[in-house]
Amino acid sequence: MSDEINHDRRRFVGAAATTVAAAQFGVIAPAVANARASKKVPRDVNGRSEAAGTDATVVLVHGAWADGSSWAHVITLLQSEGLKTMAAPIPLTSLSDDVAALERALERTDGPVVLVAHAYAGAVIGAVTQDRVRSLVFISALCPDEGETVAQIFYRDKPSPEAPKLTPDSHGFLWMPNDRFGAAWCQHARPEQAALLAAIQRPIAVAAIQEKAPKAAWKAKPSWYLVAEEDRMINPATQLFLARRMGAQVRSEKVDHASPITAPKPVAGMIREAVTNSRPSVTQQHG
Repeated sequence: MSDEINHDRRRFVGAAATTVAAAQFGVIAPAVANARASKKVPRDVNGRSEAAGTDATVVLVHGAWADGSSWAHVITLLQSEGLKTMAAPIPLTSLSDDVAALERALERTDGPVVLVAHAYAGAVIGAVTQDRVRSLVFISALCPDEGETVAQIFYRDKPSPEAPKLTPDSHGFLWMPNDRFGAAWCQHARPEQAALLAAIQRPIAVAAIQEKAPKAAWKAKPSWYLVAEEDRMINPATQLFLARRMGAQVRSEKVDHASPITAPKPVAGMIREAVTNSRPSVTQQHG
């Protein structure tokens, strides 16, 4: 009996240590993961998610001061449901350069595509006109209409008091001040996580936000928009205006600007909804 008690005690202590270690390193322990995964995802008769039953590839485009790794948690959630995913790197040097980079990335895919953008990248996916693009998903994104610039719509409404004043460096690039990064860009992140994100940030060129946008793809494609209610970089009122202007399916969440990192579940949920409900446009059907 004492051996059984000791065995159970060792098993309990081991499980507790695993949970603590997982929490320290940002990894979800199995027991915690199961608890967090309690929300059911609709499944077909074969046990796959409804979204996984489509043939679309989800292509995710990062915004300013980030890179493709900002989608890591979202990608993990989508891939766990059998969805094809890819993060497309963009140089953040000009809108034209970024659109060209995305189009090169799309050459690596086959079949229909669902484009997903965070922040600045809304302008990028909005400028892609390929027939294979089935729908667009905007995560607290800036999506200018034809002839508008990202800067114009960024400053449409009063900025948050926490938003830093950005000044270009001698090369025409905008960097986020390290001491303001966490408070403005990702206030829901852990302090050590925010410090890391600030350290690996990628700047955006002034040219990228001053270039006029071409004809907007969202005028012809089904669109979804997640409004970040606690965004300190892009005024939520601006986000709601843009979402309504494009006639998007709108979801509003109490998340910060960096929701793909700090709140991946609602982001993945919106993407799943877009993948499941998107249908080829008339152009795609007759293309």
